[in-house]
Amino acid sequence: MNILFFLTPKKEVAYIHKSDTVRQAMEKMEHHRYSCVPIIDKEGRYLGCITEGDLLWGLKNLPIRDMRDTEKLPLMSIKRRYDYKPVHVETDMDQLISRAMHQNFVPVVDDQDKFIGIVTRKDILQYFYKKLNQQE
Repeated sequence: MNILFFLTPKKEVAYIHKSDTVRQAMEKMEHHRYSCVPIIDKEGRYLGCITEGDLLWGLKNLPIRDMRDTEKLPLMSIKRRYDYKPVHVETDMDQLISRAMHQNFVPVVDDQDKFIGIVTRKDILQYFYKKLNQQE
């Protein structure tokens, strides 16, 4: 099965840019109510993800006096604990499922490592749940 069947395209995914500030990242995460979002560079290459926990612990360890300080703080100054590993668009289902077991979503990249979207664990589970119910 082709993993593009499960793909949520980039235009429908909230992501942040490497050049964003911590404040911009926090506002985007709050607006979309996400606990983790992909980071891309200006060429559209996938760089990793930032989580609420990364931001929390990063801010705790930086000299922030109030939230206005986060408007000048570069996002990439926050240390990330773990990056969601991407899969290539041609990846087989076994590898996609293996990644999804450890990540809420799996970033998908093309031949130039450009971020093209995500596959959510929820979409994979829904697909197999429907298949299972059709067999009964």
